Amino acid sequence: MPGFRVGKAVVAGYAAFSKQCGLYVAAAAIAAHADEIAAAGLKASKTGVTFTAAKPIPDALVEKLAKASRKALA
Repeated sequence: MPGFRVGKAVVAGYAAFSKQCGLYVAAAAIAAHADEIAAAGLKASKTGVTFTAAKPIPDALVEKLAKASRKALA
């Protein structure tokens, strides 16, 4: 799975499947932004948010999740 590293920590990863895509971050990032994820109409697991090309994750939410993941892994 490809990802983004800051220092030695991988703060986010992503994957594409036949019907959906996923953004994977630290569990603390998902928990901290669970309300925003739900408000965007997206589904989340413990460590990931699933989305489609037709309904992507809003850019601002991606930024918040990545920053929260980086903070949690620091």
